Amino acid sequence: MKLFHALSILLTILSVEGKVNGPSSSVSYGGATPSKKGPKAGGAVSGSAAVQAAAQEVTAILGEGTVQNNQGPTTWWGIPLDRMPGLQADIDKLNGLLEEIVKAEDPKVYKLYDDLIKLGLGRTGNDDGSYLPKMVKIAQSMSASESLAVARVFTHALNLVNIAENHHRFRMIRAEERENNDKLVREDSFEGTIAKLVGVDNEKIYEQLLKQKVEIVLTAHPTEVNRRTILRKHRALSEALSKLEGKELSRFERHQTEAELKRTIASIWGSDEIRRKKPDPQMEAEAGIAIIESTLWDAVPAHCRKLDAEVLRDLGKKMPPDSIPVKFASWIGGDRDGNPNVTPLVTKEVMLTLRKRAAMLLSKTMKELYDDLAISRKFSPEMDKLAERVINSNDTFEKYRRVTGHLDKRLSATTKYCESQLAKLAETGDANPGGVGIAPPDLWDDKDAQPIFDGRELKNALMIMYDSLVKTGFEDVADGKLKDAIRRFEAFGLTLTPLDIREESDKHTEAINAITKSLGIGSYADWDEKAKLSWLTSELSSKRPLFQSSDLGNMPFDTAVMKTLRTFEMAATLGTGSTGAYVISQARTASDVLAVMLLQKQFGMTSENGRVMRVVPLFETLTDLENAPDVVDQLFSLPGYLGLVKGKQEIMVGYSDSAKDAGRLAACWAQYTAQEKMAEVAGKHNVELTFFHGKGGTVGRGGNPSVYRAVLAHPPNTINGRFRVTEQGEMITQNFGSVDMAERTLDIYTSAVLREAFVDHIEPTQNWRNVMAKLSKVSCDAYRQMVRNEPAFVPYFRQATPELELGILNIGSRPAKRKPKGGIESLRAIPWTFAWTQTRVHLSAWLGCGEALNVSDEKSKLELREMYQNWPWFRETIDLIAMVLSKSDMSINENYDEQLVEKSDELRGLGVEIRKRLQDVRAGILTVSGCSDVGVGFELLASSMKIRNPFVDPVNVIQAEVMKKYRYLSKKEEEGKLGSKEREEKVVIEDALRVCISGVASGMRNSG
Repeated sequence: MKLFHALSILLTILSVEGKVNGPSSSVSYGGATPSKKGPKAGGAVSGSAAVQAAAQEVTAILGEGTVQNNQGPTTWWGIPLDRMPGLQADIDKLNGLLEEIVKAEDPKVYKLYDDLIKLGLGRTGNDDGSYLPKMVKIAQSMSASESLAVARVFTHALNLVNIAENHHRFRMIRAEERENNDKLVREDSFEGTIAKLVGVDNEKIYEQLLKQKVEIVLTAHPTEVNRRTILRKHRALSEALSKLEGKELSRFERHQTEAELKRTIASIWGSDEIRRKKPDPQMEAEAGIAIIESTLWDAVPAHCRKLDAEVLRDLGKKMPPDSIPVKFASWIGGDRDGNPNVTPLVTKEVMLTLRKRAAMLLSKTMKELYDDLAISRKFSPEMDKLAERVINSNDTFEKYRRVTGHLDKRLSATTKYCESQLAKLAETGDANPGGVGIAPPDLWDDKDAQPIFDGRELKNALMIMYDSLVKTGFEDVADGKLKDAIRRFEAFGLTLTPLDIREESDKHTEAINAITKSLGIGSYADWDEKAKLSWLTSELSSKRPLFQSSDLGNMPFDTAVMKTLRTFEMAATLGTGSTGAYVISQARTASDVLAVMLLQKQFGMTSENGRVMRVVPLFETLTDLENAPDVVDQLFSLPGYLGLVKGKQEIMVGYSDSAKDAGRLAACWAQYTAQEKMAEVAGKHNVELTFFHGKGGTVGRGGNPSVYRAVLAHPPNTINGRFRVTEQGEMITQNFGSVDMAERTLDIYTSAVLREAFVDHIEPTQNWRNVMAKLSKVSCDAYRQMVRNEPAFVPYFRQATPELELGILNIGSRPAKRKPKGGIESLRAIPWTFAWTQTRVHLSAWLGCGEALNVSDEKSKLELREMYQNWPWFRETIDLIAMVLSKSDMSINENYDEQLVEKSDELRGLGVEIRKRLQDVRAGILTVSGCSDVGVGFELLASSMKIRNPFVDPVNVIQAEVMKKYRYLSKKEEEGKLGSKEREEKVVIEDALRVCISGVASGMRNSG
């Protein structure tokens, strides 16, 4: 308890949301040399007696020189002391309960854990180089079962710290709102944004807010390491902490809630946190649906209600009832790029499940409205007419009930329809047993309640009821649950999320090629681009199909081609509102876009029947990004194309694959210039362009923990109120895992896109562009030299990281590689980044940057500093790399080499070289920023990592040891030399490795 008490005090002080203007935290790259700007010996601590006593306890544990005070009597390391008590109590409570449970169950495991965390604390506080070897010695002494048990304690402790931190963030936000008359005034909030828009006409702000379009696309990218069962229990702990905040709790209620905390932690400790089975796409879809049902369904209307109040207060106008600032879409069950498990049957099943669950949620909403709208007088003429059209209802006078009751019956019928279709899918295995929404669009007059297939029916009814209430003096009633219902429908429709489909361009080429061969007109794949475009354009303008779609089963196509064509056949049956974008990965040419448009036409997907999908090319690699503006210009210049797309185009920019292809710095510049030039092309052709940003959770995959700053730093004239972006894996949990988190995330996105519309962007000078072009080339060359041309790189990567072991996590349905027999080039960006994150070197986020940034002449240094100080995009790019560096640890990384990499000059030497390059990047960052440490500007993160490291460091050490044992036993198994006891040991070691990977990911708060 003493250790946790000390840790909780540190974390309480250091884990306050937002940057802190105080002394920079020390960031030790080798674990042995604290920063000169770190804590000084003998620093006095002022404040309350309790705080002083706690600080002395920390000092006693971590040694002299840990605590300092340079900013007056009420701060410690620059953090206000009055922010301490809540988080301190939460961490004491949660981790103290875990300690009790572990100690009671297995005192030896607790002792090993206690010894390791003391060493971790010592290493973080004042490392003399002796702590890490002692950790290694303990890890090597542990049995397989002890390694598993101790790793579990650390991993659960880290998750509990995360829960406490998240809870405290929102405690501080609520406190800030109370202090500012219910206003959240921080910059990345709506109120903070309005404050920044002083001088802008309120009407312009209001109009911009109403017309902006933000869509967050949930993906199944496999980066969430925690099971859904465990996540639900984490949410229960968070809810219990929130309940304990209530001042009205009786003593009994408080006791019951605290008992529930202990029961939940005991349940977590007793649970199997390991996924024993690889999820299929349907299971991944269930996880996405769970986020909508458990948090977003409530968070969206809650966010809108708050936004309503803020808009009315600040802009003097009400938001329309059907105005939604942020919507959602999904790739889960539709993303078939490199995933053979996503078949037409799977996509149809997922879409029907989405439609069914939406109907169930909306049915529940109608029941709530039925209870709420028991009004029997004063209706608008439109409301009278609508109610008269309901045939079977006992609600004669209460006309709102008459309509909501009818809608409830129809939504129940929709649920039953989907269930029958799902049963038919399971029985026949046919993805095309019938279309969704084949009934007439308006079925109000049918005496039997019919399913609702067209969302316009539901919205029309809701809006008529809303307008009627407003017109007849019941506006307050209209602005209650009914307005929430309207906004839920606007956000989620009849399908919860429209489903995107993604597939590789080569698959479409193969399908068209098979068709042209069967038609006897040659091999499409062999035609040049001009010939392809000529033929595709001609066929798109023709009224006849390429072949009778009903004859597809008799066509002489191979299995792969048939699967592609069956996907389009299936998509044509999904119904209005079911689908969103058809994303073409590895798009390279204009013909890639037309090919998908032609295949949609072939299967009757038209704008007239509402089933056409907008076709979105995804430009991913460095070369593809560089060529993208010319490709888009050619596409927009094709006869009839702009008419087909109605003057609107969406283009996806790939962040993770471009970074893996060329390195972080080169990829960032390619993304910037490509978006600039494509926006210019769109302007030339008078096209409304929307960029879809395919970002991962980590910096190495294009992620940015500061969404607000990232949006503002985008190239000028590339957002214009339209922003589409992916959210995946652990980032979905972090950003939408609770209603509070989801509301805050929605506020950030809403505010950022609004602010960006009025930002006076800094246009890079020609000199800055020249400098960036040079930096890009130098960094790309250095990156590719290491990754592609260094013979020892691949063997080193696979020995020094858990890349080969990541598959045992069972965290996603998609294979790690696009091509099973491929090398690093075919490895997906997620495992590539995940592996380097695990070993604390984060290579994928910085490799090549040191060579670019370490300029020798003074003129170049001044140029880089000028760019950093005056160009937000460049500063954000550099700061993100610095942030990653602040999470790196060279000593921990070196231990992986010591334990896992064979003792050859080539391989061990490469590890030394990588760590040297890490130091070089650090030096380059400091040169550019003018800071004394990479942690400057990231005090929150650096301090938080300082608290996490005592937990994470032992997990890294245990991981290296169990990886060594796992590989040794796996090799013996391959050779047929594994005995029965060793086979049992290998099972336990494998579990320990899984837990360690999860623990490190929880400690880093990201994975891939």
